[in-house]
Amino acid sequence: MSKADDAKNLIQQAFEKALVAQQPLARKNVERLRRVHPDDTPQELIRRLNRYYLAGITTSGGASGAAGIVPGAGIPTALADIMLFTEASVLYTLSLAEVHGTHPEDLERRKLLVLTVLLGDGAIRALDKAVGRTGPYWARRIVSAIPMSAINRANKVLGPRFITKYGTQQGVLVLSKQVPLGIGAALGAGGNHILGRLTIKSARVIFGEPPTSWDGDDPRDHASFGADPGDSTP
Repeated sequence: MSKADDAKNLIQQAFEKALVAQQPLARKNVERLRRVHPDDTPQELIRRLNRYYLAGITTSGGASGAAGIVPGAGIPTALADIMLFTEASVLYTLSLAEVHGTHPEDLERRKLLVLTVLLGDGAIRALDKAVGRTGPYWARRIVSAIPMSAINRANKVLGPRFITKYGTQQGVLVLSKQVPLGIGAALGAGGNHILGRLTIKSARVIFGEPPTSWDGDDPRDHASFGADPGDSTP
């Protein structure tokens, strides 16, 4: 088995573990932020989550890129960065789910929610095929409305895509190259920052608009999953 295959297996394991470990942490994370910032609306809290997420993954990316000049250290350092990126992205997505009042308790539904956010448009196209209809509020539908048979089919398709994207394109084969210190740090930080912004953009599409308040009386919280799929009005 090649080093790339070993790396993909480790990333897969890290992703599966993060799906379990980060769920309670996401809930505590949002509860803590609401205590610290009691005047924040859901939208304002999401902006905080966006900033913290981008700052964290950008810092880790810069560290891995800088370590690329150490002979023999490139692959394990880049791999560690991707694992940190994966854990941070899972925590970020599940924290958003808490803010939106969407609680994916089932592991397979949680997995599909995170994969859809991380893979963006490609995941949405796969979901369209698996579910057979399009519509807004994918996060709500993934958690509450899509049949488990379709959830499992989509996970089988999207799981390998995630591992390929983040196991090769993002870091393991790129940042393992020996590059000057400054360039390596820029590549690592810049790459993570770009991917983070894409993740945030994708999350906006998947989750839709946040509730306007914390009191649960926002009509979006009670949107009907049986609505006309062509009607995207909140």
